[in-house]
Amino acid sequence: MVMVDLADWLRLSLVPGVGSDAARRLLAAFGLPKAIFAATEGALKQVVTPNQAMAVLQVPPKFERQWALTQTWLAGSGAADDADMPRRLVTLGDPGYPATLLAIEDPPILLYLLGRGEFGKDLGQIQASRSVAIVGSRNPTHQGTENAHQFAKAFSAQGLTVVSGMALGVDGAAHQGALEGCLPSSLATTVAVVGTGLDRVYPRQHHDLAHHIAAHGLLVSEYPLGTPPLSQNFPRRNRLISGLSCGTLVVEAALQSGSLITARMALEQGRDVFAIPGSIHSVQSRGCHALIKQGAKLVESAEDVLEELNFDFTPENIANNASRESQSGLFDTPSALLDALGHDPVALDALQARTGIDTATLQAQLLMLELDGRVARLPGGLFQRVGSA
Repeated sequence: MVMVDLADWLRLSLVPGVGSDAARRLLAAFGLPKAIFAATEGALKQVVTPNQAMAVLQVPPKFERQWALTQTWLAGSGAADDADMPRRLVTLGDPGYPATLLAIEDPPILLYLLGRGEFGKDLGQIQASRSVAIVGSRNPTHQGTENAHQFAKAFSAQGLTVVSGMALGVDGAAHQGALEGCLPSSLATTVAVVGTGLDRVYPRQHHDLAHHIAAHGLLVSEYPLGTPPLSQNFPRRNRLISGLSCGTLVVEAALQSGSLITARMALEQGRDVFAIPGSIHSVQSRGCHALIKQGAKLVESAEDVLEELNFDFTPENIANNASRESQSGLFDTPSALLDALGHDPVALDALQARTGIDTATLQAQLLMLELDGRVARLPGGLFQRVGSA
């Protein structure tokens, strides 16, 4: 797309009071943005409100600065470690616009893309029919983090793309698992749909992760460059996470959770929704249990998801069934071990397999928690957290 046309699309996306719905109606009536801006106010009023028609005919106050910023970003000028990453804008009229987003209720008219991945139908390109969204709590338990990581690793090992939102917690674990599960030369491994401009990384802790995602997948945003992490943007971007996937897996979620918004949007878009069950005593499991009650598919392994979505897969390559590396470094504090313990009774050998801690060390740590009144020893050699410890 030539830069003049791209500037017109950017201008249309920035018109105050004209959202993507009104913009799409204008595009349907007049064609390209250039024709919209050339229309008379009377003609525009036949499609949008009088106030919107007046706004369309005025150059948005932020346009000149935003267009200069966009040109600089597209050229990679001033970038640091991602200067070599492809950057582009795709519009509703662009062949590179993800086809599945055209079918959702409110597709953005403009998408900012950063990374080596591409949307399309060819082998190696990102396709919703071969993408699975993984979402969940920003404050997951250790088991929730491990589940997100291992499920994503399994999906990636089978050639699927993992879509998430690059938030702390489950999102980050899912992206990392997808990156680890792919072959070194693979692209389209994972897609991060973010709620800021792509010239920012949020949260800052995910700076390196964002660079790795761009190298093996794609960062996506509908928000103009420079957009800060505004709270209202994150629930809205969730429709794109579900819209870019054929199914959404919720790993852990409280009852009041953005992950449930994503799941609801997935259902509205006709996508499959999956949920991993947990303890009835865990707050982080209640959202998943609510989804299961409402008809989401209960899953216990990556194979459950792959079979439900009718994907061919090689069982021996499923990452979450492979031998797990020792994670003793993750459980060297009492609170971390409590998270690994969960809320249901668990046997010593099961807890050891979950944590990778040697038997003697694990027994010593459990004894200390027992003496502190935070863990109870039950008949049959089982251990359980006490109360809300």
